[in-house]
Amino acid sequence: MRYALKFAYYGKSFHGFARQPNVLTVEGEIIRVLKENNIISSAKESVFRSASRTDKGVSAFGNVVAFNTMKRMEVDDLKNLSSDLNDIYFYGLKHVSEGFYPRYARMRWYRYYMRVDDLDINRFLRAAVLFTGTHDFSNFARVEKHRNPVRRIENIVVEGTENDVVTVDFFAQSFLWQQVRRMVAAMEKVGMNALDEKRVEYALTYAEERVDFGIANAESLVLVDVLYDIDFEVNEEVSGCLEEIEKRIVRSLFG
Repeated sequence: MRYALKFAYYGKSFHGFARQPNVLTVEGEIIRVLKENNIISSAKESVFRSASRTDKGVSAFGNVVAFNTMKRMEVDDLKNLSSDLNDIYFYGLKHVSEGFYPRYARMRWYRYYMRVDDLDINRFLRAAVLFTGTHDFSNFARVEKHRNPVRRIENIVVEGTENDVVTVDFFAQSFLWQQVRRMVAAMEKVGMNALDEKRVEYALTYAEERVDFGIANAESLVLVDVLYDIDFEVNEEVSGCLEEIEKRIVRSLFG
Protein backbone atom coordinates (compact mmCIF):
# COMPACT_ATOMS: atom_id res chain seq x y z
CA MET A 1 0.00 0.00 0.00
CA ARG A 2 1.08 3.56 -0.63
CA TYR A 3 -0.06 6.52 1.47
CA ALA A 4 0.23 10.27 1.17
CA LEU A 5 0.46 12.30 4.38
CA LYS A 6 -0.30 16.01 4.62
CA PHE A 7 1.36 17.88 7.46
CA ALA A 8 2.33 21.25 8.89
CA TYR A 9 5.48 22.40 10.67
CA TYR A 10 7.05 25.42 12.32
CA GLY A 11 10.19 26.05 10.29
CA LYS A 12 12.24 27.93 12.88
CA SER A 13 12.55 24.71 14.91
CA PHE A 14 14.49 22.90 12.17
CA HIS A 15 17.65 23.13 10.11
CA GLY A 16 15.62 23.01 6.90
CA PHE A 17 13.46 20.25 5.44
CA ALA A 18 15.85 17.88 3.65
CA ARG A 19 17.71 15.17 5.55
CA GLN A 20 21.18 16.18 6.72
CA PRO A 21 23.61 14.40 9.06
CA ASN A 22 23.83 15.55 12.69
CA VAL A 23 21.16 18.28 12.49
CA LEU A 24 17.41 18.32 13.14
CA THR A 25 15.40 18.45 9.90
CA VAL A 26 11.72 18.04 9.08
CA GLU A 27 12.24 15.13 6.69
CA GLY A 28 14.63 13.40 9.07
CA GLU A 29 12.14 13.60 11.93
CA ILE A 30 9.27 12.30 9.78
CA ILE A 31 11.30 9.30 8.66
CA ARG A 32 12.38 8.67 12.26
CA VAL A 33 8.83 8.58 13.61
CA LEU A 34 7.55 6.41 10.73
CA LYS A 35 10.32 3.90 11.42
CA GLU A 36 9.77 3.95 15.19
CA ASN A 37 6.07 3.20 14.65
CA ASN A 38 6.94 0.30 12.30
CA ILE A 39 5.25 1.98 9.35
CA ILE A 40 8.37 1.94 7.17
CA SER A 41 11.71 0.14 7.55
CA SER A 42 13.73 2.69 5.59
CA ALA A 43 13.24 5.67 3.31
CA LYS A 44 14.72 3.77 0.37
CA GLU A 45 12.67 0.58 0.69
CA SER A 46 9.45 2.51 1.23
CA VAL A 47 10.10 4.76 -1.80
CA PHE A 48 9.72 7.76 0.51
CA ARG A 49 9.22 11.02 -1.41
CA SER A 50 8.49 14.64 -0.46
CA ALA A 51 6.50 17.29 -2.31
CA SER A 52 8.59 20.36 -1.44
CA ARG A 53 11.94 20.67 0.31
CA THR A 54 11.66 24.04 1.99
CA ASP A 55 14.71 26.00 3.12
CA LYS A 56 15.83 26.52 6.71
CA GLY A 57 13.36 28.79 8.51
CA VAL A 58 10.45 28.25 6.09
CA SER A 59 7.26 26.85 7.65
CA ALA A 60 4.41 24.89 6.07
CA PHE A 61 0.68 24.50 6.53
CA GLY A 62 0.36 21.77 3.90
CA ASN A 63 3.43 19.88 2.71
CA VAL A 64 3.08 16.25 1.58
CA VAL A 65 5.11 13.04 1.74
CA ALA A 66 4.31 9.61 0.32
CA PHE A 67 5.63 6.11 1.09
CA ASN A 68 4.90 2.41 0.72
CA THR A 69 4.00 0.35 3.77
CA MET A 70 2.61 -3.05 4.73
CA LYS A 71 0.75 -1.45 7.65
CA ARG A 72 -2.81 -0.24 7.14
CA MET A 73 -3.23 3.36 8.28
CA GLU A 74 -6.29 5.27 9.46
CA VAL A 75 -6.77 9.01 9.85
CA ASP A 76 -7.16 8.53 13.62
CA ASP A 77 -3.53 7.35 13.71
CA LEU A 78 -2.30 10.84 12.84
CA LYS A 79 -2.80 12.27 16.31
CA ASN A 80 -0.54 9.64 17.86
CA LEU A 81 2.08 10.09 15.14
CA SER A 82 2.06 13.84 15.69
CA SER A 83 2.44 13.41 19.45
CA ASP A 84 5.83 11.78 18.84
CA LEU A 85 7.11 14.93 17.13
CA ASN A 86 7.87 18.51 18.10
CA ASP A 87 6.45 21.21 15.81
CA ILE A 88 5.40 18.76 13.06
CA TYR A 89 1.69 17.94 12.78
CA PHE A 90 0.21 15.23 10.52
CA TYR A 91 -3.43 16.00 9.75
CA GLY A 92 -4.27 14.55 6.31
CA LEU A 93 -4.13 10.97 4.97
CA LYS A 94 -4.86 9.43 1.58
CA HIS A 95 -4.40 5.92 0.21
CA VAL A 96 -2.84 6.57 -3.21
CA SER A 97 -1.74 4.58 -6.25
CA GLU A 98 1.71 2.97 -6.38
CA GLY A 99 2.74 5.54 -8.98
CA PHE A 100 1.91 8.58 -6.83
CA TYR A 101 4.89 10.90 -6.42
CA PRO A 102 4.09 14.04 -4.40
CA ARG A 103 6.55 16.19 -6.34
CA TYR A 104 4.22 16.09 -9.36
CA ALA A 105 1.56 18.42 -7.99
CA ARG A 106 -1.19 20.31 -9.76
CA MET A 107 -0.44 23.54 -7.88
CA ARG A 108 1.77 24.92 -5.11
CA TRP A 109 0.74 27.83 -2.93
CA TYR A 110 3.22 29.92 -0.95
CA ARG A 111 2.52 32.86 1.35
CA TYR A 112 4.89 35.63 2.44
CA TYR A 113 4.18 37.81 5.49
CA MET A 114 5.44 41.40 5.60
CA ARG A 115 4.70 44.81 7.10
CA VAL A 116 3.42 47.67 4.96
CA ASP A 117 5.10 50.45 6.98
CA ASP A 118 6.70 52.72 4.33
CA LEU A 119 5.59 50.54 1.42
CA ASP A 120 3.98 52.19 -1.60
CA ILE A 121 1.36 49.51 -2.14
CA ASN A 122 0.54 50.59 -5.71
CA ARG A 123 4.17 50.29 -6.80
CA PHE A 124 4.36 46.96 -4.97
CA LEU A 125 1.29 45.66 -6.82
CA ARG A 126 2.65 46.78 -10.19
CA ALA A 127 5.85 44.85 -9.49
CA ALA A 128 3.80 41.77 -8.57
CA VAL A 129 1.97 41.89 -11.90
CA LEU A 130 5.31 41.76 -13.74
CA PHE A 131 6.01 38.29 -12.34
CA THR A 132 2.72 36.69 -13.37
CA GLY A 133 2.73 34.55 -16.49
CA THR A 134 5.58 32.55 -18.02
CA HIS A 135 9.14 33.88 -17.67
CA ASP A 136 12.76 32.87 -17.43
CA PHE A 137 13.38 33.40 -13.70
CA SER A 138 17.17 33.04 -13.82
CA ASN A 139 17.55 36.45 -12.15
CA PHE A 140 14.98 35.63 -9.47
CA ALA A 141 16.09 32.21 -8.27
CA ARG A 142 19.11 30.13 -7.44
CA VAL A 143 18.98 27.97 -10.54
CA GLU A 144 20.67 24.58 -10.46
CA LYS A 145 22.46 23.60 -13.67
CA HIS A 146 20.07 20.80 -14.61
CA ARG A 147 16.90 22.82 -13.96
CA ASN A 148 14.90 24.72 -16.57
CA PRO A 149 14.64 28.34 -15.30
CA VAL A 150 11.32 28.93 -17.06
CA ARG A 151 8.28 28.84 -14.78
CA ARG A 152 4.69 30.03 -14.97
CA ILE A 153 3.24 32.06 -12.08
CA GLU A 154 -0.52 31.62 -12.25
CA ASN A 155 -1.41 34.36 -9.78
CA ILE A 156 -0.07 36.64 -7.05
CA VAL A 157 -2.60 37.87 -4.48
CA VAL A 158 -1.80 40.67 -2.01
CA GLU A 159 -4.07 41.17 1.00
CA GLY A 160 -3.92 43.28 4.14
CA THR A 161 -4.41 41.77 7.60
CA GLU A 162 -4.41 43.16 11.12
CA ASN A 163 -1.58 45.31 12.50
CA ASP A 164 -0.40 46.54 9.08
CA VAL A 165 0.71 43.05 8.05
CA VAL A 166 0.38 42.13 4.37
CA THR A 167 0.22 38.60 2.99
CA VAL A 168 1.49 37.91 -0.52
CA ASP A 169 0.24 34.61 -1.98
CA PHE A 170 2.00 32.97 -4.94
CA PHE A 171 0.39 30.22 -7.05
CA ALA A 172 2.30 28.03 -9.53
CA GLN A 173 2.68 24.38 -10.40
CA SER A 174 6.32 24.53 -9.37
CA PHE A 175 8.90 27.04 -8.17
CA LEU A 176 12.66 27.29 -8.44
CA TRP A 177 14.97 27.30 -5.42
CA GLN A 178 14.63 30.65 -3.56
CA GLN A 179 12.30 31.97 -6.29
CA VAL A 180 9.53 33.31 -4.05
CA ARG A 181 11.95 35.01 -1.65
CA ARG A 182 13.86 36.67 -4.51
CA MET A 183 10.65 37.88 -6.16
CA VAL A 184 9.51 39.33 -2.83
CA ALA A 185 12.85 41.12 -2.37
CA ALA A 186 12.47 42.81 -5.76
CA MET A 187 8.80 43.65 -5.17
CA GLU A 188 9.60 45.17 -1.78
CA LYS A 189 12.41 47.31 -3.22
CA VAL A 190 10.06 48.62 -5.89
CA GLY A 191 7.45 49.33 -3.22
CA MET A 192 10.03 51.19 -1.12
CA ASN A 193 11.10 53.31 -4.13
CA ALA A 194 14.55 51.72 -3.99
CA LEU A 195 14.19 50.03 -7.38
CA ASP A 196 12.54 51.02 -10.65
CA GLU A 197 9.97 48.48 -11.82
CA LYS A 198 11.41 48.77 -15.34
CA ARG A 199 14.60 47.14 -14.05
CA VAL A 200 12.55 44.18 -12.86
CA GLU A 201 10.84 43.93 -16.24
CA TYR A 202 14.23 44.11 -17.98
CA ALA A 203 15.66 41.37 -15.73
CA LEU A 204 12.77 39.09 -16.70
CA THR A 205 13.02 39.87 -20.40
CA TYR A 206 16.81 39.62 -20.67
CA ALA A 207 17.49 36.82 -18.21
CA GLU A 208 20.95 36.15 -19.66
CA GLU A 209 22.13 39.52 -18.30
CA ARG A 210 22.61 38.54 -14.70
CA VAL A 211 21.45 40.83 -11.89
CA ASP A 212 20.78 40.23 -8.19
CA PHE A 213 18.06 42.14 -6.35
CA GLY A 214 18.65 40.27 -3.09
CA ILE A 215 16.62 37.72 -1.16
CA ALA A 216 13.89 38.14 1.48
CA ASN A 217 14.17 36.34 4.82
CA ALA A 218 13.06 32.72 5.06
CA GLU A 219 11.13 32.95 8.35
CA SER A 220 8.37 35.03 6.71
CA LEU A 221 7.64 32.37 4.08
CA VAL A 222 5.09 29.55 4.42
CA LEU A 223 4.19 26.71 2.09
CA VAL A 224 0.42 26.98 2.45
CA ASP A 225 -0.57 23.95 0.38
CA VAL A 226 0.40 21.47 -2.31
CA LEU A 227 -2.63 20.55 -4.41
CA TYR A 228 -3.49 17.34 -6.28
CA ASP A 229 -6.54 15.81 -7.88
CA ILE A 230 -7.16 13.84 -4.69
CA ASP A 231 -8.96 14.64 -1.44
CA PHE A 232 -7.20 13.98 1.85
CA GLU A 233 -9.11 12.62 4.81
CA VAL A 234 -8.53 15.15 7.60
CA ASN A 235 -8.05 14.60 11.33
CA GLU A 236 -9.86 17.63 12.73
CA GLU A 237 -8.20 17.28 16.13
CA VAL A 238 -4.79 17.90 14.60
CA SER A 239 -5.73 20.34 11.83
CA GLY A 240 -6.34 23.06 14.42
CA CYS A 241 -2.57 23.37 14.64
CA LEU A 242 -2.52 25.45 11.44
CA GLU A 243 -3.97 28.52 13.12
CA GLU A 244 -1.52 28.18 16.01
CA ILE A 245 1.48 27.93 13.67
CA GLU A 246 0.34 31.06 11.83
CA LYS A 247 0.02 32.94 15.12
CA ARG A 248 3.54 31.86 16.10
CA ILE A 249 4.94 33.02 12.77
CA VAL A 250 3.29 36.44 12.94
CA ARG A 251 4.21 36.85 16.61
CA SER A 252 7.85 35.95 16.01
CA LEU A 253 8.11 38.35 13.07
CA PHE A 254 6.17 41.34 14.26
CA GLY A 255 5.75 40.94 18.03
